[in-house]
Amino acid sequence: MSMTEFILEPLQYAFMIRGLLAALMVGVVCATVGTYVVLRGMAFFGDALAHAILPGVAVGYLIGGGAREPLFWWGLLAAVASSLGIGAISRGTKIKEDTAIGVVFAGMFALGIAMISTVRSYTVDLAHFLFGDVLGVSGGDLWLIAGFGSAIVLVTLIFYKEFLVLSFDPLLASTLRLPARLLEYLLLILIALTIVVSLQTVGVALMVAMLITPAASAFLLTRRLPVMMGLAALIASLSGLIGLYLSYYASVASGAAIVLTSTVFFGLAWAGKTLQSKYLAAVYHGAENQAGGQV
Repeated sequence: MSMTEFILEPLQYAFMIRGLLAALMVGVVCATVGTYVVLRGMAFFGDALAHAILPGVAVGYLIGGGAREPLFWWGLLAAVASSLGIGAISRGTKIKEDTAIGVVFAGMFALGIAMISTVRSYTVDLAHFLFGDVLGVSGGDLWLIAGFGSAIVLVTLIFYKEFLVLSFDPLLASTLRLPARLLEYLLLILIALTIVVSLQTVGVALMVAMLITPAASAFLLTRRLPVMMGLAALIASLSGLIGLYLSYYASVASGAAIVLTSTVFFGLAWAGKTLQSKYLAAVYHGAENQAGGQV
């Protein structure tokens, strides 16, 4: 098989084209928001929130009779409610944020399990939302992803400077009289929206990987935030593209293939950074020894 045939063969199917478009859009959205998640050390929050939407997905399934659209909207409601609930508990009491996350995450996840366990025929449909079904994306799903994804990226860019100050220097944010609490709640909502938008692509179980791994890879390669966002978006998009081709030719789950590809990119970035650090250390010690010998 020639390279041209290798590339074009999957594209003869409409579901592959829709899946590729969804993966590319989700990659950009996850990378944009995930950059702030990595910088602020909110990986646990992202993981918890991805699981906390399960009750919303269950309610949407029960009400909609298995239709996909209610799952999205009820999942969105659960995600926003969970993010705001975590913020309110951690700031309104003496409970630390990680404890509040654990309480809300465990309670919501248990509620979701209890609800879906009452239905006997839920396994196949809800498995798509637990593990992803990007190849099942419909035209309507693409419009939802495009609409909400564009809004998320736009809001993130509008508040770019505010989020930047809040992430690197909270004291400066207070000095500049920025509405820090309001901005934090806004960031929580953006993370919640990103998770729901990405739900069908990689699923609840693997969602945190797309939110964290591309941004973490970019963090290893640069310290400039705009470059980090761009690199993260590129890595996430390439992971979606390569992952879907891997899924098609190797017959593996699409969500898992995308996440594994992203993890390989992280491994390459980590290995490159490690080798660079060792090389620079060797050069430094060599120069130091040479200077000592001359003295």
